[in-house]
Amino acid sequence: MRLATAEINLAALSYNLKQIKALAPGARVMAVLKANAYGHGLVKIAQHLNDADAFAVARIDEALALRAGGLTKPIVLLEGFFNRADLPILIANNFETIIHDENQLRAIESSQLDARLPVWLKVDTGMHRLGVEPEQFEAFYQRLKACENVDPKIKLMTHFSCADDVNNTQTSSQIAAFERLVQSKPEAKCLANSAGVIGWPQSHGDWIRPGLMMYGVSPMLNRVGTEHGLKPVMRLITRVIAIKTVAAGEKVGYGGRWQSNKQTQLAVVAMGYGDGYPRNAQDGTPVVIRDKRYGIVGAVSMDMITVDIGRNPDDIRVGDEVEMWGPTLPVEEVASCAGTIPYELLCNITPRVSYDYLAQTDQVD
Repeated sequence: MRLATAEINLAALSYNLKQIKALAPGARVMAVLKANAYGHGLVKIAQHLNDADAFAVARIDEALALRAGGLTKPIVLLEGFFNRADLPILIANNFETIIHDENQLRAIESSQLDARLPVWLKVDTGMHRLGVEPEQFEAFYQRLKACENVDPKIKLMTHFSCADDVNNTQTSSQIAAFERLVQSKPEAKCLANSAGVIGWPQSHGDWIRPGLMMYGVSPMLNRVGTEHGLKPVMRLITRVIAIKTVAAGEKVGYGGRWQSNKQTQLAVVAMGYGDGYPRNAQDGTPVVIRDKRYGIVGAVSMDMITVDIGRNPDDIRVGDEVEMWGPTLPVEEVASCAGTIPYELLCNITPRVSYDYLAQTDQVD
């Protein structure tokens, strides 16, 4: 009997990419695959994104894993490189790198390379994380254009800090700041992450960088993926492994956090923080058993969760499947119940969980 399993619907993945391309028909797509493709499986997901124009990862080991998996599309390192010794690896594997600080630029300028390196110059328009300051932009741009080690077809990029909130004026300010800097530059430009793709069409530019939305999850505040016409790619499931009867007044789980106010039955399910399920999920966080929602009760433990199924009118039995999130229970809702964001839930899936890649189409008709 399979216990904790992440079912990955590859048809839904392809469907979502088509939806993304329809939202930004004039832009090329850089599919973001960092953090093990947001917990969905780096190489497997990449192998089913034939219509993407490039891939993006955070770090060089992720990029090397894609090449080892036979992927030949351009790969962009979103954090750039960290050591001069990485540059020959970038050249040998046809990686593209973000440039965001002086140390990187000096390393490129002072190296002997066998080929020209494709680069993206990133400018900080308000995120205040990575990126050159606006007043540094022109100098960096001119030095990159003059550098013999750099492909002259550089690209320009920024990143939004508040695009998930369409009522926040920060994104409009960032777009305006970026456009002021690059308006005279002929190079391709990239601004929009997933939230930018959905909420800020004026930011689509030449390239877009869809991440979370590609997996069918909303990047917007208080929304779910289906509201944007997306289909969840991951269905996290497990099984009921025991049915317990507890009397009124009995406490359940570590610390006795939850106390039953009546006699009831509990379904014990094989899922816990050892599988990546959030330990801080509150009482009442839903799961789905036999097409009906029930709330978890008591503290999430490493391997198990208890679910209050009442008098068990649906005759739930040991071995029944439990959906922890998926098409009938949005991961966005579970994240809200746990006081976190869906990104964290998806990325926290642990190696103990089995992955089952499905080419099913029933979710995407």
